[in-house]
Amino acid sequence: MPTDWKHVIGVSDIPATGLVECVVDGRILAVYNIDGKIHATDGICPHQGGSLGKGSIHGCVVRCPWHGWEYDVTNGQHQSIPAICIPTFETRISSDNVEVRFP
Repeated sequence: MPTDWKHVIGVSDIPATGLVECVVDGRILAVYNIDGKIHATDGICPHQGGSLGKGSIHGCVVRCPWHGWEYDVTNGQHQSIPAICIPTFETRISSDNVEVRFP
């Protein structure tokens, strides 16, 4: 199975908040820098479509700006509804750029 790594953003382009919205191949992602470790999730909250990349980050938890739904960015797990989990993506740094691998 081929590996499909895609350039997302320069590491230095991630804002001081540690959270940014990026679009890669028409897909909206939320990219996080948490204590120097880069994570990426689907950028759309499944509740009502809020932009997670425009939310707020608290430790390793992102909060949707629309209704406050919260997800662990390391595994996508909703913080109070076990049945809900957003997609996460493997990341790597290559030449100071964040790359994400799509399945």
